Amino acid sequence: MQGLEVALQPTNVLYVFIGVLIGTVIGVLPGLGPTATIALLLPLTYDLEPATAVIMLAGIYYGSMYGGTITSVLLKLPGEAASVVTTFDGYQMARQGRAGPALGIAAIGSFVGGTVAVIGLTLMAPFLADVAVQFGPPEFFALTVLAILMVTYLGTRSPLKSLAMAAAGLLLATVGQDPIEGQQRYTFDTLQLWDGLDFVAIAMGLFGVAELLHQLEQTDNVQLITKKVKNILPTRKDMKDSAGPIARGSVVGFFIGVLPGGGGVISSLASYAMEKKRAKDPSRFGKGAIEGVAGPETANNASSTSAFIPLLTLGIPANVVLALIFGALLVQGITPGPQLINEHPDIFWGVIMSMYIGNVMLLALNMPLVGIFIQMLRVRQGILASFALLVTMAGVYSINNDIFDMWIVLGFGVIGWMMKKTGFEPGPLVLAFVLGPILESSFRRSMLLSDGSFSIFVSRPYSGAVFGLMLVLLVASFIGKRRAGDSLVMRVDDANAAADALVGDRTGESLPIDASSDATKGGADSGVVDVDDARGPTDLRRR
Repeated sequence: MQGLEVALQPTNVLYVFIGVLIGTVIGVLPGLGPTATIALLLPLTYDLEPATAVIMLAGIYYGSMYGGTITSVLLKLPGEAASVVTTFDGYQMARQGRAGPALGIAAIGSFVGGTVAVIGLTLMAPFLADVAVQFGPPEFFALTVLAILMVTYLGTRSPLKSLAMAAAGLLLATVGQDPIEGQQRYTFDTLQLWDGLDFVAIAMGLFGVAELLHQLEQTDNVQLITKKVKNILPTRKDMKDSAGPIARGSVVGFFIGVLPGGGGVISSLASYAMEKKRAKDPSRFGKGAIEGVAGPETANNASSTSAFIPLLTLGIPANVVLALIFGALLVQGITPGPQLINEHPDIFWGVIMSMYIGNVMLLALNMPLVGIFIQMLRVRQGILASFALLVTMAGVYSINNDIFDMWIVLGFGVIGWMMKKTGFEPGPLVLAFVLGPILESSFRRSMLLSDGSFSIFVSRPYSGAVFGLMLVLLVASFIGKRRAGDSLVMRVDDANAAADALVGDRTGESLPIDASSDATKGGADSGVVDVDDARGPTDLRRR
């Protein structure tokens, strides 16, 4: 009841609405995704209550999943990475004059998936928090390693580059004061570095400024399939055909979202592959099958909600967006983890209950206001980028009133822009930077407890189980990639390159190489996603 009271406070209801509205808008506009937007808005959360700040940021995250559908269907241009799969059949439905039902079933599926995931979050989170209370330094070290490993290795297309970025993030996290001995490290006699590098400045540079610089380079001009969407309510047949995919997508998305590195891309790919494999006529997929829209859209919204489970109960962000929200809580003086439910129940339950309200608001926004969101595609990228850059620099200066932070933002903005040029992903770096202090302190405390013996990590049941799980995942991933062969890797890399060109890699996610266990077989009946369909539309023009 306390969480419901917090969520229904007028201020929090207002910020839920602001969050989901901003999320929908940035999902519609090809440019800023949830990662960059949340990074840019971090300074604005300092003056808010912690619960209110997280409620708004969470609304932006799952709201962007709704908004990305619109451009996926009408332009074959994903508003954010998780909507890439929606382009496969959603765009074909629009070409057949069925853009309305495609957007309608996507909104309904997203609502159902999000609501089911919130119910699962309500039931599962307290139980997991009770278990996590028994965790010690070895367990948190194991969980932190698992999170970094899965995000950098299993959830990206270039493991070596991602591991290099994770190593850089861990190195940057050591700048400042030693957490145990109190000595200064890598400060180079610079007073501003004594407390370490500022997380907000790094995030705003790598995601915000870098994305703005990247967007200013784009010269794409897109052409809408239709400027007016009619008959947005699906027919009875559409609802009957979509009921199964929506139900299965809710379950698939929920469980994949809980896993570190899972994310909307993997859950939507898994749902699409499942529906194609179950279909009586798999050849319909890629040609306008409504099941190919309903399942993936439901799955990516369910995963975006269930991803809050490890964040709120274990203090482990499941993806880069959650790492930013994790950072927003840290700067408010609140550490997510097993004690959050007891020490700050207003935040724990208030955020969960706000998601019920947010999903209802999103359904109300997306069903009748699609036409208005379509008109936003007329806004020029240069205008948005210039305004956002001005707000970014003013915001980062307002945090500490220190010009040094502005140089950090600009410096990491250029670094992030160069990383995009060279194929390095900023997500693993930021995630490792956030988790670095937890990783270091847990490891060193474990060594003190065991008198320097590494056996403590495998002799304790929970930490041993986590390291066993890591070994199984690594072996399974290695075997899957060996079977897939070079041809599949090339095809997925092509799809990722296309997705990056269209989406801008703004959520820190990419299409995984081994997106489906059936990917080694190929063929129409194998349930394999045809990754070549992720490429741009035939009417996508360059000037």
